Amino acid sequence: MKKQLPYDSYTKAYQDLNFMRSDVARPVRLLLEMLKPQYMLHYSEVKDGVVCFGSARIKEKAPALARVKDLEEKLKKDPKNIALKQALSEAKGLLKLSKYYDEARKLGRLVVEKSKKRLAVITGGGPGIMEAANRGAIEAGGKSIGFNITLPHEQEPNPYISENMSFCFHYFAVRKMNLVTYAEAVVVFPGGYGTFDEMFEILTLVQTGKHSEIPIILIGKKFWNDIFKFDTLLGYGVISHTDKYVLVDTAEEAWAAIEKFYKNKKSKKK
Repeated sequence: MKKQLPYDSYTKAYQDLNFMRSDVARPVRLLLEMLKPQYMLHYSEVKDGVVCFGSARIKEKAPALARVKDLEEKLKKDPKNIALKQALSEAKGLLKLSKYYDEARKLGRLVVEKSKKRLAVITGGGPGIMEAANRGAIEAGGKSIGFNITLPHEQEPNPYISENMSFCFHYFAVRKMNLVTYAEAVVVFPGGYGTFDEMFEILTLVQTGKHSEIPIILIGKKFWNDIFKFDTLLGYGVISHTDKYVLVDTAEEAWAAIEKFYKNKKSKKK
């Protein structure tokens, strides 16, 4: 018996969901994921923004502290529980980083206020640092954009994204392309593998000339110096002094670095 295709040959291709979800149509899906946000943001008159990366796990101090206390109480009742010990260790680490939620929120406000609402705040659309930056932008009355992605966890958009500016992606590569498309600056807060991936992606794009030079700001000197020994990389010669990034501790310092970059760029043109 002849094998039946899951498609109706007479259905128009773009109306045939079985076909559109097939392996052969993947290039079309990739293109559509690139085009839809650009179409909608053009309609909303979004041209430039500051992109903020950072951990989805970092919360405000109060809930972070409550999490630590809750785990401590549970561990008292079950002191040999290895999973609880590991969870408590992680919770204490995240509590130390909770101050960066406040810094990201502050940066979101600064971007909107200092640019007089010209710049949007763009994040991955999830919780944690992303939520904080989006929240600051919304509180300042600016445009707040979230490029979310379907994951086993963290796949719901945070509530601080402007209407019709929350997008859902399936492909990481296309999501990252959209993130850097509008980037007038990139600010990276403490994070894990996903944050590192996004940070090194933009550093590489600028290093290789695939993206124009923009300010790349890393917030949290102690965190970044503990995690990556940039001076050691320089010493081995695998990166150069011209591979630029700026290391700061606060939202105010990050915004000052962005302003300095564009002031210097403007003066060079004269």
